[in-house]
Amino acid sequence: MKKRLPSLTTDAEAEAFVNEADLSEFDLSAMAPTRFEFAPKGARVNMRLPAPLLEAVKARAQSQGMPYQRFIRQALEQAVGRPKG
Repeated sequence: MKKRLPSLTTDAEAEAFVNEADLSEFDLSAMAPTRFEFAPKGARVNMRLPAPLLEAVKARAQSQGMPYQRFIRQALEQAVGRPKG
């Protein structure tokens, strides 16, 4: 049986763990790819949505472990193709 990943609370702890640990000893089956955002956001969009739609968006974003605004931005990027940024 593989080991469970430890709970790491700081970036320094995480960096030290990755540098020193043999990751093949750990169960990584629950890991999911994460998309990092580096490009600055310089434009704003304001829109009105029906309350049930917004609640559905928030629920889906929460199930994916992300803020709902990032979820909306990701949906827009997928709809138009990922911008090169």
